[in-house]
Amino acid sequence: MPLALLLIAAYLIGSISFAVVVSRVFGMADPRTYGSGNPGATNVLRSGNKLAAALTLAGDAFKGWLAVVLAAAFAPAAGLDAQAVPAAALAAFLGHLFPVFLRFKGGKGVATAAGVLLGASGWLGLAVFGVWLGVAFTLRYSSLAALCAALASPALALAFGLDNNWIISISFMSALLLWRHKDNIKRLVAGQESRIGSKKKEA
Repeated sequence: MPLALLLIAAYLIGSISFAVVVSRVFGMADPRTYGSGNPGATNVLRSGNKLAAALTLAGDAFKGWLAVVLAAAFAPAAGLDAQAVPAAALAAFLGHLFPVFLRFKGGKGVATAAGVLLGASGWLGLAVFGVWLGVAFTLRYSSLAALCAALASPALALAFGLDNNWIISISFMSALLLWRHKDNIKRLVAGQESRIGSKKKEA
């Protein structure tokens, strides 16, 4: 029962969509109604409001980090084993992808995954962010940067000495990130993916 409660709490934390929350606070259109329709920071940026996009990014990353930190704080007291925290991390990530508050239609999970990795290991989080940053600044494709970071995450987690429970959870997150970006992959192959800084008509 303690593990089930921990996973439910982590999932509910992950289900909070900061793209929707921030947009409502700023009096902006629902991010699901323009651009890619994805409730995430990249799509909020298409509105032209950089502050809203930055707050969305920070909020989605924070909830991933918070879920891990809270799980790490409460799991030992509840007598839970080493699998509990990585499982809670994955639950928070799934909450972002399939949020109960948005009828299970959430974002792609890049920022939340970044927060989870920072909670697991600060150095791991920074290393993965470095991969994203390098690809994003050189090729200017946010989706490609996310894909490269996702592919690199399990290997970097292994390199930084995380245990097998974390490797499994991070591998699942990486696979889900690739799946959530399947349409981006098709556009990248076709040369139709938008670059960072470009504006779509839908915005």
